[in-house]
Amino acid sequence: MELKIPMKFSLLLMHAIAIVVANGTPRNRPYSVLDSPEANRPLYAGFDNMRLSMNGSVLLWPMPAHVTRGKSILALASGFAFGQADGQHISATLAQAFSRYIDIIYEQHSLFQVVSSGLGIPVLEKLLVSLDSSTEELEFEVDESYTLKVPDPSNPNIASLQAATVYGALRGLETFSQLVDYDYSSRSLQIARTPWIIEDYPRFPYRGLLIDTSRHYQPVESIKRVIDSMSFAKLNVLHWHIVDEEAFPIEIPSYPGLWNGAYSYKERYNIEDASEIVEYARARGIHVMPELDVPGHAASWGLGYPQLWPSPQCNEPLDVSKEFTFDVIDGILKDFKKIFPFKFAHLGGDEVDTSCWKKSPVIESWLTSHNLTAQDAYASFVIRAQEIAMKHGFEPVNWEETFNIFPSQLSKQTVVHNWYQSGTCPRAVKAGLRCIMSDQGTWYLDHLDVPWDKFYLTEPHLDITDAAEQELVIGGEVCMWGETVDASDILQTIWPRAAAAAERLWSPLSMTEQGISEETLRRLQTFRCLLNRRGIPAAPVLSFWGTYVFGRVAPSEPGSCFSQ
Repeated sequence: MELKIPMKFSLLLMHAIAIVVANGTPRNRPYSVLDSPEANRPLYAGFDNMRLSMNGSVLLWPMPAHVTRGKSILALASGFAFGQADGQHISATLAQAFSRYIDIIYEQHSLFQVVSSGLGIPVLEKLLVSLDSSTEELEFEVDESYTLKVPDPSNPNIASLQAATVYGALRGLETFSQLVDYDYSSRSLQIARTPWIIEDYPRFPYRGLLIDTSRHYQPVESIKRVIDSMSFAKLNVLHWHIVDEEAFPIEIPSYPGLWNGAYSYKERYNIEDASEIVEYARARGIHVMPELDVPGHAASWGLGYPQLWPSPQCNEPLDVSKEFTFDVIDGILKDFKKIFPFKFAHLGGDEVDTSCWKKSPVIESWLTSHNLTAQDAYASFVIRAQEIAMKHGFEPVNWEETFNIFPSQLSKQTVVHNWYQSGTCPRAVKAGLRCIMSDQGTWYLDHLDVPWDKFYLTEPHLDITDAAEQELVIGGEVCMWGETVDASDILQTIWPRAAAAAERLWSPLSMTEQGISEETLRRLQTFRCLLNRRGIPAAPVLSFWGTYVFGRVAPSEPGSCFSQ
């Protein structure tokens, strides 16, 4: 007897098996935004009803440091505007931000009508920004704190945003934009649960995301969309891994042959492109840190200057015996300093296989004459690259192998970038060096089998209890290595998992150390849907079966964004 299973049921069964194999035994389905007591309401009910039905949840991401809220509703006037308080001059950075956030807020739906107080809903006419400093210089550890009051206690029709710097104001504008949503019944923009008083500041000064334009070229517009998305999650460092062994896509005026290592003539960045990216990021409060990964990961350099290779048959590490090698590094960093104002430059130093040096008779002879082993030469190369970087005003960041192999030889200005093994940051800070945490097991976005909860639960201060040593951990970074991403899939590979790390880096430890609750899930689902509304394709948070999904997955079934 043959048992025929209906097609739909067989597909569901196959999906369930796949989920169990990929994710393990399915969890009980976590609470989602749609699981409120009013979940049977129309799918597109007004925002105020949705907000007020969420058991008082604060649906902001990342969670601010201090929040108080009420039970009222404000509607935005049709002429709602941002302005600067007390007649202060509106800087170019702030004016651009005002324009961006007006677009973000108003573009939710095309219909919008004036809401008058006669409807029983108070109207918010403007948000006024007050700054303690007029400087627009984006320095590391710039004050990003802000206080947002909606409405201001002194005027029920005005919201106030006070910040020490324009970059704190940018963070406050993002938070304000997340409070606003569209009400379908009145066709108006509303803020529920007013009055809001939010006092906020970041936990770490370095909150990074790495992109890799050597493994796949990313067009300038793609990089800009990544920067936009970072600003929504309050990340503030774009680590630009520009070149590697596969490609050298950026123009270096001092050595114009280097970008012969690009994949093609059209897959390049000229100086103006790089400067445009840096300015685009600065206007959103984001630093850009360039990386020059030496002496390994540099085979592409030799396509323009073959003399940088140990031999035609053995292309990396760069030839340690030639002064020309260090002349090129000096020229690159000199040109970088004209483009990248950030205080840090990443010098790589990871995964160096010195066997090519031993296979070259010229380099082997040089090592012998200088009484150096290949390992000694590796350390000497890294130290000399650091010295060149510091000469040009950069503080060096190096991958952890340099600290693991020759810690005492590194400059005291070195920032150790942990990626390979746990325990590196505790050892680095105990040695008096600063550290950035990017544990590959939980913060590598190219590891698609790591779901978002692992990102959220990773703690940069793990096993570091001394307060002075904790201060040396300047933050963390999620890494989007480029082997399997190009412009077609980079954003949905980054998001929403990067948001989990972003909250760990921004929000107080007292909150994130509580772990993942139903409210955490609810807020992340809301943020993922916000990204999608803003044109950032963020992958689902949950599967059909309620499991925390892996990276870059597609929705498995029809349904609301807020339940996926």
